[in-house]
Amino acid sequence: MTERITFTFNDKEFTCESGQSIAAALIAADNRELRKTRFGNEPRSIFCGIGICFDCVVEIDGVANQRSCLVEAKQGMKVVSAT
Repeated sequence: MTERITFTFNDKEFTCESGQSIAAALIAADNRELRKTRFGNEPRSIFCGIGICFDCVVEIDGVANQRSCLVEAKQGMKVVSAT
């Protein structure tokens, strides 16, 4: 059986399987908006899924500009939308 872990995104709790990226876990939970653009305030989600496009950047445990498609979700991790 796969271990389940819990993390927060914008103060909302999410549970996922151990080994999933943050982006994959959020999409699996039907949370597709990871951030908004600086100009136009348009929603952004995962695009390439391999860390090249930077559309999925978030702040993780106080560290800004982390690509959520490359970072594995960990127990107790605090993730917030990039500003």
